[in-house]
Amino acid sequence: MATFFKRTQVWVVDFTYEGRSRQWFVALAQGADAQREMADKLRELYGNRARLSGVRPATPEEELDYGRGNLPHNVLCPTGRAPRSRPSEPGD
Repeated sequence: MATFFKRTQVWVVDFTYEGRSRQWFVALAQGADAQREMADKLRELYGNRARLSGVRPATPEEELDYGRGNLPHNVLCPTGRAPRSRPSEPGD
């Protein structure tokens, strides 16, 4: 069996954005300093509006769901919306 297929680790990132709890699942390179990388990423994206609460390795079940795309989506994000039953019309 090839051992090169697993070069990443899935992490669960808990943070607050403007006081509201948020959670991301991210895949980072094996051996990455996830705490530092995610703190830097949040600062880069959101400045002082976001605060990192914690970073932990995903459980095997969470990692499997992440790979399958079965994790909950943020309903406020257009990419997290359920597919429409009909094609969108201009102005929808």
